[in-house]
Amino acid sequence: MEIRPYEPSDADEFWELKRAFELGLGSGTGGDDKADLYEGKLTGEYRERYLDWVEWCVNRDERCVTVADAGDELAGYVFVLPNELAFIWDAAILNEVFVRPDHRGTGVADELMDAAVALADDQNLPLDRLVLDVDRENDRAGAFYERHGFDHWGEMVAKEL
Repeated sequence: MEIRPYEPSDADEFWELKRAFELGLGSGTGGDDKADLYEGKLTGEYRERYLDWVEWCVNRDERCVTVADAGDELAGYVFVLPNELAFIWDAAILNEVFVRPDHRGTGVADELMDAAVALADDQNLPLDRLVLDVDRENDRAGAFYERHGFDHWGEMVAKEL
């Protein structure tokens, strides 16, 4: 398994990972309404805008998006926002981490998390911490983050627009 920076040639396969990530958010921790909401946003326009944003981020720091390359496929990825966006939460921001189900339990997620922590550690942050939004109902993700030393730090709330 090679842990390496995202490359533009990864875009199509990376999008499939991102799509699976989003569908998992919708179906794994909510009812049909949440699943429909997440699936509904995955349009061609969203794909284009998202991949443009990925490119914007990796142009600021190529390590922002790190992939696990299994040779025949991308096994997963981790996405840490570039240092310029640290003021969103006054910390490094772990935007997403996803590993294909058939690669879970193999250590790939741990390697990706190590890459995320290394990048965050190199950032010039107002607060020396790495933060992320995780659904409290996602027990598998919660256990993973706890194993990596994450603690609850506030709670996010949202208002529908």
